[in-house]
Amino acid sequence: MEKKEIYAKRVQAQMDEWDADIQKLKAKSEKAEAKAQLGFQKQIDKLQRQKDKVGKKLSELKNSSGDAWKELKDGLDAASESMASALKSIVGDFK
Repeated sequence: MEKKEIYAKRVQAQMDEWDADIQKLKAKSEKAEAKAQLGFQKQIDKLQRQKDKVGKKLSELKNSSGDAWKELKDGLDAASESMASALKSIVGDFK
């Protein structure tokens, strides 16, 4: 099992990548027709909420003590996988 600090840094790096991906999606959505922009914005907002959920779980993990972080890791992994899946799906919609 990874140490807490290494794991947290890896998740934070992934979140930073997601931020960049979300910014790219926002830029693409601005070039879309007005009707499509609304749909894209709803998807982007959903992504942002999911990323925020991952961030909250990461914060809980960072503030955990002892071996408690190992229990939080499973929830963080699940939230991260959900975010990655949603991002992949939405990126496909933007093409």
